[in-house]
Amino acid sequence: MATHDLDYDLFVIGAGSGGVRASRMSARHGAKVAVAEEYRVGGTCVIRGCVPKKLFAYASRFGKAFEDAEGFGWSVTGKSFDWPTLIANKDREIDRLNGIYIRNLERAGVEILQTRAVLQDRNTVRLVGDGRTVTAETILVATGATPFVPELPGAEHAISSNEALHLKSLPDHITIVGGGYIAVEFAGIFAGLGARVSLLYRGPQILRGFDDDLRDHLAVEMRKRGVDVRVECEVTAIEAKNAGFELALNSGDTLSTGLAMYATGRNPNTTGLGLEEAGVELGWNGHVVVDEYSRSSVPNIYAVGDVTDRVTLTPVAVHEGAAFAETKFNATPTPVDHDMIPTAVFSEPEIGTVGLTEAEAREKHRKVDIYKSTFRPMKHTLSGRDTQMLMKLIVDGESDRMLGCHIIGEDGAEMAQVLAIALRMGATKAQFDATMALHPSAAEELVTMAEKWVPEHAEAAE
Repeated sequence: MATHDLDYDLFVIGAGSGGVRASRMSARHGAKVAVAEEYRVGGTCVIRGCVPKKLFAYASRFGKAFEDAEGFGWSVTGKSFDWPTLIANKDREIDRLNGIYIRNLERAGVEILQTRAVLQDRNTVRLVGDGRTVTAETILVATGATPFVPELPGAEHAISSNEALHLKSLPDHITIVGGGYIAVEFAGIFAGLGARVSLLYRGPQILRGFDDDLRDHLAVEMRKRGVDVRVECEVTAIEAKNAGFELALNSGDTLSTGLAMYATGRNPNTTGLGLEEAGVELGWNGHVVVDEYSRSSVPNIYAVGDVTDRVTLTPVAVHEGAAFAETKFNATPTPVDHDMIPTAVFSEPEIGTVGLTEAEAREKHRKVDIYKSTFRPMKHTLSGRDTQMLMKLIVDGESDRMLGCHIIGEDGAEMAQVLAIALRMGATKAQFDATMALHPSAAEELVTMAEKWVPEHAEAAE
């Protein structure tokens, strides 16, 4: 592929999940590609996000598993947890994955530049490390997002999820500010590893944007596990005090804690990249505004992943990167489809969800049928643990098509991945009902829920 006297056909800024996929596929389609990364190849997900967080989540569940084992006749004695061992093993795995990403890029023929890259104009990129400039016909921005900590007195004392993965020791008491999936996941992780955990969220219920039944159910289950969940609670100031910190709250109370962590969202990484100087339109929080083909307001500049603030999930960034490569370098225009994306929250218990929430379904459809089941998992009939699993199906009452499925409980994420296939194919409730149940399993509830759920006030009206 000719570069028209330019250095590259494609220059990618950011070697995270989206940038790596786009780089490799574009190179395989014949493009001359370079990717610049100022930190480590692999991006947030591999280096300081999904992967290490999931490893931490696994670690946090062993304590309860040891307790549950006694109900099945096992005697587990002398159990202890060593935080430095977890950190060292996690770091070794991240190093391994980082190496794999680098080798895969090199095998595809992609040139890796370990430096920050800044746009000088629509075709020119300055490499900050050595000051030289390179040119490219097409530029792809895949710089992701970074944790956001609001401005308040003492904000410098707080950590984010980045630092939480590298603490030198496990805190005795950690207070997590936020109510999204990162906040509830780390709350479960630290609680499972033995720390006292407080979770403070300014809204009326955690996990805004998820189905309301999931939100309410998770809050109950987290409190059962000892997490101090406080809603409609905001921190107004942080003060270092007595080898820890004192948080001033909007209620006028204070909360003493060993560590304060903020998980209050992420901002797109566009500051100082030269995007505005190149004429690229940015949105309300600095995200790159793109069309369905990930093209920005400048025709030869594209963007994928969290930096576009569309759907901030790693598989989405990967899909967007692949669609870009197909569109630009394989003559196959591929718009990005953000419909029916399965989502996991590795809270304790975990959530798997796909499709519309009940509230969204009622806004978009004239008639909506709800099926719900809450039950004690079979495993805990012997362990004695006080926990409930929730499954919820949302159905179009006119077409019988499945609109959404929401699960909270063990292996909920694994089930959601498979369910996403059925929902994307337009499966109906009747087809779920016609599917033979796999017994004994929690998943069999998905094909055995026969009675529509009726709200209490509706029953009273009848």
